[in-house]
Amino acid sequence: MDLGTHQTPRVGLEHADILEQVPPQDLQAIVNLAAQVVGVSTAAINLITDTHQHQIAAAGFEPSVCAREDSMCAAVLEEPTIAVPDASRDARFADNPFVTGEIDTVRFYASSPMLSPDGETIGRLCVFDRAPRTLTHQEKDAIDLLARHVTDLLELRRRTSQLESSLAELTRTRDQLRRSNEHLAAFAGQVSHDLRTPLTSILAYAELLAEEPAVASDPGVAPLADGVVAASLRMKSMIEQVLDYAQVAGRLRLVDTDLEVLVASVLNDLGPALRRRGATVHVGSLPTVLADAGQLYVILLNLVDNAVKYAGDGPVEIAIGCSVQDDRARMWVRDTGIGIPADRLEDVFKPFVRVDEGAAHAVEGLGIGLDTVRRMIESHGGRIGLDSTPGAGTTVWFELPAQASAGDSSSGHLEG
Repeated sequence: MDLGTHQTPRVGLEHADILEQVPPQDLQAIVNLAAQVVGVSTAAINLITDTHQHQIAAAGFEPSVCAREDSMCAAVLEEPTIAVPDASRDARFADNPFVTGEIDTVRFYASSPMLSPDGETIGRLCVFDRAPRTLTHQEKDAIDLLARHVTDLLELRRRTSQLESSLAELTRTRDQLRRSNEHLAAFAGQVSHDLRTPLTSILAYAELLAEEPAVASDPGVAPLADGVVAASLRMKSMIEQVLDYAQVAGRLRLVDTDLEVLVASVLNDLGPALRRRGATVHVGSLPTVLADAGQLYVILLNLVDNAVKYAGDGPVEIAIGCSVQDDRARMWVRDTGIGIPADRLEDVFKPFVRVDEGAAHAVEGLGIGLDTVRRMIESHGGRIGLDSTPGAGTTVWFELPAQASAGDSSSGHLEG
């Protein structure tokens, strides 16, 4: 049955994406089934644009394109499922070229509307024949069901396409972040190595100079030598923070970590700074947790170091404790230092932000320590926060999943 010139179907811009959403074989299967169910040899899925009818799938003939004004489906586009025994006797189709013989001599015609995912009627699924006939209720229901199935295919494919696009975008973003992190880590590692080598020599010479009896006993020179040592140590700490910041995205190496041992190591490494300030440190009973010991060391080192740095001019008192409740372990480091204004509490966790800039007790540094700590804790599936009163001190706390070994029942507790 020839229902038009044999052109390759071309769809208008308003529906161009539909042909890309549904594989042709799926549409062909539906139109073949429609013809078989009704018992005719010809059927088509017609997509209607502002100017044309596009047969995007057809049974019994090659799909073609015709003008919208010649389309039988366009004439009843918005109507529900219809069945016409003899189109030549129906006012809607009597003068249609598909009925008059100008294009063909269709008599029996039945169709059901086809909807886009947003509810727009974009075409119809139709079955037809050159001989008059009637459509049973069961056949009419089947045509209606198959037309809705076309809609379901469109919606399914649209959602699948969206998911594929989102996945591709997420994959690109992930790859970009991975490359960025790799470049940042490589750069930071190289810079750290290049700076550490001369800094190690400077620090070693400065410490030897400060220990010389002639220097140590000279009230005018000794503070200068101590200043060089202190500045070198601060520079060493800043280099390590930059490296930690770049490498924090690395894969976790979770092991059973004894917090008492870890805190003891932190206090030992910060011993010179603690002694210089005459700091008093109170440590409660601490449990064993499943964590990346290296990252947890950096977390605690930063928090205790901050407690010393921001102690102000008064006595330095630091309390370290941990409590375990349900499946969470909450650890905290509390100090009696200068505190943080309420409107700046969230800022301390932002990279390169210093909340004490311009203050009387401003401390040197890059402002990336707590951001590094936050990222490490979040990589463990935990969270961090703080409570602070200006002039009265700060408590920085963090929570981690409590995943100690089955044989470890330690759950040290110190009221927070």
